[in-house]
Amino acid sequence: MSKYDPLWKHLKEDDRSQFRLSFDEIKEVLGFEIDHSFLNYKKEAKDYGYQVGKISLKEKHVLFQKLNEEQ
Repeated sequence: MSKYDPLWKHLKEDDRSQFRLSFDEIKEVLGFEIDHSFLNYKKEAKDYGYQVGKISLKEKHVLFQKLNEEQ
């Protein structure tokens, strides 16, 4: 279990094909702010049917995209 599991579960429950979460929204889900280690953990999202798209430091949001069933 990783520290980002609550975020991945949140993505799976949301079930939208693509959406953005602000850094503040992610903090609400996790209970802590994302940091540089997020880059190492983002591949875990695939286990929950999502991939991490663009991470905008300027706009402070992360784009998530649902994977196709074939992937």
